[in-house]
Amino acid sequence: IKIYIFFSSYSIFYLYRGFILFLTFLFYTAYHLSRKPISIVKSELHRNCSTVIRPADFNITDNATWCDWAPFDQDNYKTLFGVLDNSFLVAYAIGMFFSGMFGERLPLRYYLSFGMLGSGLFTCLFGLGFYWNIHSLGYYAFIQVMNGLMQTTGWPAVVACVGNWFGKGKRGFIMGVWNSHTSVGNILGSLIAGAFVSSAWGMSFIVPGLIIASTGILCFFFLVESQFPFIIDTYTHKESGETDPLLQNSSHVDRSVNGAIATEPAEVVVVEEHPEAISFCGALSIPGVVEFSLCLLFAKLVSYTFLYWLPLYISNVAHFEAKQAGDMSTLFDVGGIVGGIAAGLVSDYTGGRATTCCVMLIAAAPMSLLTGFLFVYVGMLLLCGGLVNGPYALITTAVSADLGTHESLRGNSRALSTVTAIIDGTGSIGAAVGPLLAGVISPTGWNNVFYMLISADVLACLFLSRLVFKEAQGWCGRGPRARG
Repeated sequence: IKIYIFFSSYSIFYLYRGFILFLTFLFYTAYHLSRKPISIVKSELHRNCSTVIRPADFNITDNATWCDWAPFDQDNYKTLFGVLDNSFLVAYAIGMFFSGMFGERLPLRYYLSFGMLGSGLFTCLFGLGFYWNIHSLGYYAFIQVMNGLMQTTGWPAVVACVGNWFGKGKRGFIMGVWNSHTSVGNILGSLIAGAFVSSAWGMSFIVPGLIIASTGILCFFFLVESQFPFIIDTYTHKESGETDPLLQNSSHVDRSVNGAIATEPAEVVVVEEHPEAISFCGALSIPGVVEFSLCLLFAKLVSYTFLYWLPLYISNVAHFEAKQAGDMSTLFDVGGIVGGIAAGLVSDYTGGRATTCCVMLIAAAPMSLLTGFLFVYVGMLLLCGGLVNGPYALITTAVSADLGTHESLRGNSRALSTVTAIIDGTGSIGAAVGPLLAGVISPTGWNNVFYMLISADVLACLFLSRLVFKEAQGWCGRGPRARG
């Protein structure tokens, strides 16, 4: 009977872990899927009308811009696109600093469901501007601001949820694989938006909006926020670090999950919430948080500049149609999947999170410039995507989990959401600045945009220099080998 109880509990526990990993993967895939359409639709809102076949019964007043969508039909269209990008990204960056604190104090299931339903609503409203014939920049900018605020609910909540279920062993690899949702969402968003962009660009937003709203409903009914109380025989061997939760306070356990009480006095692996959430300043004082946050600011600047401007760059330089440019840009995200997994594996093996990030950023600097000239080669886009997104993925997942469960916290399980929000919020400032600078600089020449990206990669490396030196000392036996 004991053996049967053990294997039943053991199997159900791992089944739940796999289910939660899949759900959170699906949720954040939907978040990124709904962000991608704007980068695909840009090349449709402002086109080279001389290459477009004009309908015979179409009355026009301006031969040069008859196929463009006002107000993006003027020469300052790149600046206006920058306004749309930054309306979203600035709101996202500001909201992210508060989102982590809300995520610690509200049920994650309700918080995520609300965010996904709200994001779906505003994504659909952007697309409805096509059918309602809206040509107001203010309307689209307002929708972007509200969508940016709704999107801040996602990252701190899903990281905290995964942290409640998964242990410390092989954290870099597990989170590297899991973090591929970012690139998968970008790829699916590009393909879905590209399928409608040439015929009715409004559907490029409405379909992703409906998808993320649907996942919000799925979250409300099926997400289990923390580990279920499972009966595990006290004599059973557990692999150290694999089943212990990331967020664990003490030997005391809470046997309730969503109101259910476990009556068996068995050993369980459930997390007890810390009575007080960590303060903002307390999170900043954790060693490594400031350095990795500033590094992510510049790493995310590079990643989001590619995210928002690569399709338009390919369309302008190679004269591809909007759908073709969007499809080709997905290769960058495919490389990002491989890069994130590789970064996690290498950092797990070496124990050097900062060094892994620094090496990839150094390699990404010249690769960004080469990609600008050789983007038509599939291998260049794949390699550049891996080197650019690898450090970004590692910092926002495994590094955030390391710092959110740092020994200085003494088991405070409610720190991870705030630490994650600080790191990703700081990175989101770079995500807002990058596309804005690209919109301002690109009229002077695309080469100048790539020089900006190289400078950002170098600065990101500089902020990690102290941590890299510390890790090198650990490898040489002159100091403690620690992450962050």
